[in-house]
Amino acid sequence: MIDLYAEIIINSDAIEIDRPFTYKVKQDQEEIIQIGHRVKVPFGRGNRLVEGFVLGLKCEGIENIKGIKSIMDIQDQDPILTRDDLKLIDFLRDTYLCKYIDAIRTIIPVGLMSGLTNKKKIVLHFNKELDCGYDKKENYVKLISYIKENDGELTKSDLTKSNLFTVYTINKAIKEGFLKACEKIVYRYNTRIYDEDVKNNLNEEQLGAFNQILNSQSKGFVLKGVTGSGKTEVYMNLVSKVLMEGKSAIMLVPEIALTPQMIERFKGRFGKNVALFHSKLSPGERYDEWFRIKKGEASLVVGARSAIFLPLNNLGLIIVDEEHENTYKSEHNPKYSTKEVAKFLSNLKGCKYILGSATPSIETYFEAQNGELELIEIKNRVRNRPLPVMEIVDMREELKCGNLSILSRKLYHSIDETLKKREQIIIFLNRRGFSTFVSCRSCGYVFKCPECDISMTYHKNGYLVCHFCGRSQKEEKICPKCGSKYVKFFGAGTEKAQVEIKKYFPSARILRMDVDTTRAKDSHEKIYNSFKNGEADILIGTQMVSKGLDFKNVTLVGILAADISLNIPDYRSRERTYQIITQVAGRAGRGDKNGKVVVQTYTPNNVSLKYAMENNYDDLYKEEIKIRSIMKYPPFSTIFLIGAQSKNEDTLKEFMRTLSGQLSKLLVDEKELELLGPNPCIITKIKDNYRWQIIIKGFLELELKKNIKDILYQLTKNVYNEIRVSMDINPNNMS
Repeated sequence: MIDLYAEIIINSDAIEIDRPFTYKVKQDQEEIIQIGHRVKVPFGRGNRLVEGFVLGLKCEGIENIKGIKSIMDIQDQDPILTRDDLKLIDFLRDTYLCKYIDAIRTIIPVGLMSGLTNKKKIVLHFNKELDCGYDKKENYVKLISYIKENDGELTKSDLTKSNLFTVYTINKAIKEGFLKACEKIVYRYNTRIYDEDVKNNLNEEQLGAFNQILNSQSKGFVLKGVTGSGKTEVYMNLVSKVLMEGKSAIMLVPEIALTPQMIERFKGRFGKNVALFHSKLSPGERYDEWFRIKKGEASLVVGARSAIFLPLNNLGLIIVDEEHENTYKSEHNPKYSTKEVAKFLSNLKGCKYILGSATPSIETYFEAQNGELELIEIKNRVRNRPLPVMEIVDMREELKCGNLSILSRKLYHSIDETLKKREQIIIFLNRRGFSTFVSCRSCGYVFKCPECDISMTYHKNGYLVCHFCGRSQKEEKICPKCGSKYVKFFGAGTEKAQVEIKKYFPSARILRMDVDTTRAKDSHEKIYNSFKNGEADILIGTQMVSKGLDFKNVTLVGILAADISLNIPDYRSRERTYQIITQVAGRAGRGDKNGKVVVQTYTPNNVSLKYAMENNYDDLYKEEIKIRSIMKYPPFSTIFLIGAQSKNEDTLKEFMRTLSGQLSKLLVDEKELELLGPNPCIITKIKDNYRWQIIIKGFLELELKKNIKDILYQLTKNVYNEIRVSMDINPNNMS
């Protein structure tokens, strides 16, 4: 008899065991076990039972292994991972240099490995008619009738709470066999029924885009449509077509703030066939949705980036809406790009994928210009509604005129006029909190987080908060350095904007949407619905309000500080400024009334503002792509960021110098690659950990990336085991 062996990945974060381990399959397991199964195996000298995942099965090449251990238990009836999942795991490991277990945890539901199971309850079903004698008793007749009307929905508790039936009557009916008690899974996902979404006929441009995507032989598309052009309606028509063919679809949005609107439209159109998936769901809700999708009970998913890994059957379409957004890049291992994963899945599953945006990323548009993606444009708004009129206000002139308010005179009068017409307003400021930093005017001391190299933000509740580590402390009235009383708050965030605007317009109903107001469950949806239903006049927010939201009565958008994103030390700052201004401006005038946008800035001649005012993406792209080519930035290279942190700064410096020396030797013959650093990060310390980095610019072959990963593993395993390292391909920020 030939023995069967399994290659198993152990559920552990330890770098040392980031490889498959061989275990013997017991004879009684051979008919059951499959690739992708979750198992329990003895591990280490103490043979502690740990969880693992079967990545392969084989019968040969094991003869020389002595003392091989056996699998103790197969945990699930069906495999958790499919063969396509294993290919995806290999892709994530090769592309983003993560560990096996990092990739596996990304694909399976977060609660599965912590022992989460289906939530269940015991419900009552009708089993048989009443026997002679019982059919004359009114309480039993009523009970059986009531159960028939609500078959499989009611528990004993439901019945007793109604005060219609006693525990004795219910138990007697079960004992006599008139009712039977059965176990039922209680789903924790969104079961709410939404109003039916009215299907609109596609206009000529929308229909052209729909047909081009449907009939093209291409796999990847860029749908570039101006804000308010009706891209969502095109998506919904494509999804409808895919579902009619018996396939499934993924609709990705970049912000949790957008999911209430998208789920409202998609559930209103497609009903219970829609699953919702994002980080604000509880572990139980995510667990239920994952298994419901795996069982084929939902064919359409609306969600944030992690939804791309859901186990949909017969995948037919992937849509990445607002594809330019940073949130599509993961900040945790594996540090994947959702767009790259979409491309991989398109090739793996044979489906089409669409990257949609009014302001595509430079890299995406470059691929479209080079023919790697098929470009489709919608140049006009639905019903040929005009784009909003945009006006720039030079805030330097406001200061000269003695206006120290966060509102320019132009924006103040525009808000006043809009409120009088009973129309709605969105105010955008990409900073939360009340004051962005607190400083002593006497000696210049800035209140910084003691654990991070960053100034603390003042919030109106009287606390200074670090927006990196979350530390908070009571505000101080006296400077701890010089003892001066001249402590002053500088800058403004959304919290201060709300207070200031309320001061000028006391009768206005104001809502705020930022991280601080959306911590609670369903808070995004509550704010969205409140504003949509006209229960507020002004919505103040960060980037959560800058895209995707569609409010018909919003006729004015105010951008309080257009310069914030321009001053970030990042090669994408001009591109991002253009995108933010264009996107938030696009919230105005989406109904029958014309829109207006007031942009406040201290740099009115900046080229990004100029192109945003003209809605001129093409010229922005031409300038940016020229600079990228000269400077060898993406898409003309890859930026490989190696970050390291430690509580001991001297040890960290020594480690980075050692690493730099080894990398220099490795790359000595790679003339097209540029090694930069080591140097401290822009934010040199977070949570008491000092931070340094090395950057490699250029296109790195897979083998070379693996060699770099091996060097890091060896250094941190042997000598510098207290150093925490990370690798990121084309990171969102390098601070």
